[in-house]
Amino acid sequence: MKRPTVPVLPSTARTTSRVVALTSLLTVAALSTTGCNGLVGGSSEGDNKGPIVLGMDIPMSGSSADIGPYMKNGAQLAIDEINAKGGVLGRKLKLQVEDDACDPKTAVAAANKLVAAGTVVSVGGYCSGATLPTLPVFGKRDIPMIIPAANSTELVAQQLDHVFLINGTGSQQAVAAVKWLTKDGAKKVAVMDDNTSYSKDIADLTSVKLGIGGAPPKAGEDSVNPGESDYSPNVTSVLKSNPDYIYWTGYYQEGGLLIRQFRQAGYKGKFLVGDGSVDAKLVEIAGAANGKGVYATMTQTPETTPGAGSWIAAYKKKFGSEPGPYSTQSYDAVRVAAEAIKKAGSTDGDKIIKALEDLNGFDIFSGPLKFTDEHTLSNGGFVILGVRNGKFVLQDSLK
Repeated sequence: MKRPTVPVLPSTARTTSRVVALTSLLTVAALSTTGCNGLVGGSSEGDNKGPIVLGMDIPMSGSSADIGPYMKNGAQLAIDEINAKGGVLGRKLKLQVEDDACDPKTAVAAANKLVAAGTVVSVGGYCSGATLPTLPVFGKRDIPMIIPAANSTELVAQQLDHVFLINGTGSQQAVAAVKWLTKDGAKKVAVMDDNTSYSKDIADLTSVKLGIGGAPPKAGEDSVNPGESDYSPNVTSVLKSNPDYIYWTGYYQEGGLLIRQFRQAGYKGKFLVGDGSVDAKLVEIAGAANGKGVYATMTQTPETTPGAGSWIAAYKKKFGSEPGPYSTQSYDAVRVAAEAIKKAGSTDGDKIIKALEDLNGFDIFSGPLKFTDEHTLSNGGFVILGVRNGKFVLQDSLK
């Protein structure tokens, strides 16, 4: 088993400044796991009587804060169910949550707190840009990462032994996007991103597929600065290319504003958004009337998963609210972690990693699990959702 090293960005990184910034964050992250007494925390056998800690860094504040509680609740539901049946290896599971605010520096600090708390397996990760610099933090201690939501291909490009994704990847999402755009008869597609790792990854992967093999041509590309309130320069620029479909690959906060501002500028075409925008908040920000003609590339949500009725009922009973995006994936991340620990017969990181690689047919919401050599799902499971009455519902299974 090779030791994970500090990730080096692939040569396809978009700009020199972005490479330097992210590389610096990764280096700081790696160094921050050490101190005058060496490495702290981690997944050693140490105390084999206390609870087994599963760490989760997720956004509980910031522009993506609405997602955090869904993920936390989904994970907690799985932990409670497992503990009710006796736990794992005769020990209870404990969920330790830290707020990463979808911010790289905050995420590194959160990851170090999780390591110090004795995390055995990490089951968090929503924003790819915040998850990337945590890879060496957990890797230095051989702590497996089962990432439920973040899905940039950069997460697996470093081929680190301890990193596993149970959400479809950016490349799989790009394939689904182009398939839908072709099927729906798009004539000219404008692709927009927010310059984050996740968003830019999907945008670039989609752009290279447009105009090939019968797919509609690309009208143009544009990047916005996240966190702004006025995107009129971007709207004006994109409309000059006269698209009839706009694919937004960023998050729901900016996505809602862009949809509203495009409609205000007279755009009559359709929108496709990436999975980071699948939240009722998108329609709330865009305006209910602007939800018509909005579609999304997305892996399963509780509402679109066949046979999930009893699970939804259990979630609502426990938390008094409807489950949202990535609650099922977070639920499954805990279950996969527990299964791997059980199969390993140990809380040793290397043994758990080997057990994860050997899983074959373990049932999760997206189907029987068998990781690829890249530690990703063999089938991304992306479907198309459409907005109906302010909610995202299943539009097309892309079969």
